[in-house]
Formats: sequence, structure tokens, C-alpha cells
Amino acid sequence: MNIRGNTELIAHIGFPTHTFKSPQIYNPYFVAAGIDAVVVPMSCRAEHFPNFLRAVFSLTNVRGALVTMPHKQTCAALVDDVSPAVEIAGSCNAVRRTADGRLEGDLFDGEGFVRALQRKGCEIEGARAFVNGAGGVGSAIAASLAKAGIGSLSVWDIARERAEALAMRLALHYSTLEVTTSFGDPAGHDIVVNATPLGSHPGDQLPLDVAQIQPGAWVGDVVLMPEMTPFLTAALARGCRVQVGSDMLFEQIPAYLEYFGLPTTTPEHLRSLAQSGS
Repeated sequence: MNIRGNTELIAHIGFPTHTFKSPQIYNPYFVAAGIDAVVVPMSCRAEHFPNFLRAVFSLTNVRGALVTMPHKQTCAALVDDVSPAVEIAGSCNAVRRTADGRLEGDLFDGEGFVRALQRKGCEIEGARAFVNGAGGVGSAIAASLAKAGIGSLSVWDIARERAEALAMRLALHYSTLEVTTSFGDPAGHDIVVNATPLGSHPGDQLPLDVAQIQPGAWVGDVVLMPEMTPFLTAALARGCRVQVGSDMLFEQIPAYLEYFGLPTTTPEHLRSLAQSGS
């Protein structure tokens, strides 16, 4: 990679940064596509983040920022304008600067999940979806499913009040959407999502009773490792169609590229470049 005076920066802000994978995905793509940009990890502790975010965007060669833990919730309150997804989930993982200097924030975790389903042929509009977990990623997925035209949405969380609060936030933006806070029963749903870390290791209790999921349903997990979690393995044996956690990761990157006004690509191309190390 040839970094020059004209190279645009995309800040990847979080703490710690040693687990960051985005530079290994974005930067090989930028080189292959001839895009004069680079993703740079920036390790910032929580107490410094509010001032640091504004300082980053005082640089004229910054195209945008990727924001990850532990800053996503703080970021939602710092930017000037936010998307409905940010308002619903209460977190923000992408920031860009407008022509008049305002900071806009958006959230692409849920967008990546939904795009991955659609790429596989899942019909979301009018479907019935069940989301297990009303935390940050579950809220983001629920918001993106609503945006994509889901017919009804059931949300379950071990903290019932968290699920109810998510349902209320969804209603503010999607008043005609039928949202229920269920009791952990995924029966009768076309799309079932585990948005919790439960069931990610052999011997763990599964996050949901797979026997209650109808064969043929789409079942997704947000856990990245192992790729085929015990939950997904059981769902596949049940006759369901499954989506692994890394699909959400690779599918949201084209959405980020579009958001930052950069040439976009496909998840398959990004995977091939990342695997080859090109």
C-alpha cells in the first residue's frame, strides 16, 4: 500500500485494537481497486473518546470513522444527526462529515445481517421474525428488519424490560409494524435470530428450543466463532436454512463503503482478498 499526501483516512476507533479485523479486509480491497484510502486503527480509551472524535474530524483528509466497542453508545449521543437505526438501537458505528461540518451517524450491524439474508434469497417483506436478545446487536437487527418491511416482529430478552423498551422505540419509527415481546418461543416464525452469545460452545445450553422452529425457516446467529455454532448445527439438522455470523460482518462492509461515498464491492470479493492476503 502506497500512502501518499492525497490518501484519505478512515479512522477505526475503539479500545483495545489488537482484535481489529477491518484493516485486513478494507485495505486489501482499496489496493486491488486502486482506491487512495486507508483504514487506520486508532486506540482510544473511553474517557478520551468525546474529544478525540471531534479532533479526528477536524482533519481535512478524513473520509469517515468506523466506531466500535466501547464507544458505540457514546458515539450515538455525540454526533449531530442520526439515522432511525441509531435511535432505535442507541448505538452508532459509522460517522461521516457533511459539507457544512456536521457529523452524521449510522449503524450497519443490522444492515449487514439483513443484506446477507436477502442475498441468500430470503423474502423479508411481510415475513414473521423472531429476535432473541434486545441488546445492541439485537436492537440493530430488529431496526433493519423493520426498515426492510418485515410483517411482524417478536423480541425476547431475559431482561423483559429491555425487550419492551426496544418495542417502544420501534413503534416510534414504524407505527404500523406489529411488535410483540414474546416468551422465548420461536414457533411460527419465518426468520429466527440469535443475537446473544449463548450456545456458542459445545456443551452450552442452546439459546432457543430448536424443536420449536419450523423446518424451512431462516435461522441466523451473530456469533463469529465457531462459524457453525451448535445452535446453527441443530437448526440445519432441523431442516432450516442458516446464516453464520461472519456473513453479517462481510455484508455490512459494502454498506459502509456506500455510506462513505467510496466504490463498493461484493462480500465474496472482500472474502477472497482477505483470505489471500492481497
